[in-house]
Amino acid sequence: MNTTIIQARPDFAAIAAWIPQGSSVLDLGCGDGSLLRYLRETRQVRGYGVEISDENISACISNNVNVIQNDLESGIADFEKDSFDFVILSQTLQATRHTEALMKEIVRVGREGIVSFPNFGYWKNRLQVLTGNMPVSDELPYQWYDTPNVHLCTLDDFEFLCAHLQIRILGRHVMTDGKDVHMMPNLLGSTAVYRFRLHV
Repeated sequence: MNTTIIQARPDFAAIAAWIPQGSSVLDLGCGDGSLLRYLRETRQVRGYGVEISDENISACISNNVNVIQNDLESGIADFEKDSFDFVILSQTLQATRHTEALMKEIVRVGREGIVSFPNFGYWKNRLQVLTGNMPVSDELPYQWYDTPNVHLCTLDDFEFLCAHLQIRILGRHVMTDGKDVHMMPNLLGSTAVYRFRLHV
């Protein structure tokens, strides 16, 4: 696996750290299949990606990744309960339109879920808003008029949603520039990764 990709996506390593060897994985909005390829090489996972883009489907095939072409928000309705050990939504949560419904599907189809997303509460984002502009950064690279992001959130927002849906958070990894953030994570962390399951 290209080390440049891993350096550009430090959430990959955080996700992999939570996945036991040989687990079954469903990656929603899998893009070019880089995460699934990384997990296959480092954790020997088996599974599928769900992706809508023709270009990304071709890239998945080139990466030797099993992929289903579908809208990620409707792409898992046909899967039975607990079909996978993990359902992953990596850097895609903020682009989903029906976030609450999708979170419910993640914990239905997967025994556990893992989500990573850019933290809108990061201090540099707050500063850009205070100066009168929507944030643009490595984690949020789009201008307001061409962004696919429709539901940006902070760490606190995501944790409130989980509590509302009776989803139990099992782990949280917050980082900035690939380095762990432990102090004031909602202010100082640019990216968050959560592991969770339905509270039973």
